[in-house]
Amino acid sequence: MGKHYPAISADIQVFIEQQHVFFVGTAAADGRVNISPKGQDTLRVLDANRVAWLNLTGSGNETAAHLLALNRITLMWCAFEGRPNILRLYGTATTYHPRDAEWTTLLPLFPPLPGARQILVVDVDLVQTSCGMAVPFLDFRAERDELNDSMEKRGPEQVAQYWHTRNTRSLDGKPTGI
Repeated sequence: MGKHYPAISADIQVFIEQQHVFFVGTAAADGRVNISPKGQDTLRVLDANRVAWLNLTGSGNETAAHLLALNRITLMWCAFEGRPNILRLYGTATTYHPRDAEWTTLLPLFPPLPGARQILVVDVDLVQTSCGMAVPFLDFRAERDELNDSMEKRGPEQVAQYWHTRNTRSLDGKPTGI
């Protein structure tokens, strides 16, 4: 049975920090719903009701577009090892870009990763756990290097051009703020 909490407890923070992958869900009022997997060392618990994650360059930018259209977000983790558990954080988010003053304050929280395009700070208004008994056991082997290698090979100028050509509009044509 699911349990609801008003904030991220110390135990929940430990669970978050132990996971290798999380999922981000967003949707505008119309169009496609987006669920994106996120990995690498890109998430930080800032306090009991705020988390931040470093959003890396990808083939699309649905999350940013959806947040501009309708600011609501869900982050989800599944326990793929150990005791079964599913964790969801519900809330709203603020998106920061390299052009924003907050970027320079938040970026040092993360390791230097090529292709970093946004930092999203999520204001959490509901924390929910559920059983996760149907989630399979999966073994973590390693992080993938392909994204970082690709962004390093492109360099900052080509990454910025990629953002301009591939990340300024969502699949549904909504602006992303890039």
